[in-house]
Amino acid sequence: MSNELERFLLNPRYRLQWEEAQGCHVLLYPEGLVRLSGSAAEILKRCQSPISRAALVADLQRKFPGAETLREDVAEFLQQARQREWIQRAED
Repeated sequence: MSNELERFLLNPRYRLQWEEAQGCHVLLYPEGLVRLSGSAAEILKRCQSPISRAALVADLQRKFPGAETLREDVAEFLQQARQREWIQRAED
């Protein structure tokens, strides 16, 4: 995901929700669930509608102004999320 303006969104096979029993956000899918860290949940919350990496990073920087490696961390997470098929490219 090298293009800052490429838009992506949560894969419709997954549903992001807060799971009280787990005490965290999870991604639900037909075969089970994935427990998410707080930072993963913050990123994926913003991916429920099409968003570019640039817009995602800008939004997170407003919420977490002291996060120095935010841009790199988001890029790494998005790459992993795409490999795991949690997110997909948004059709224009």
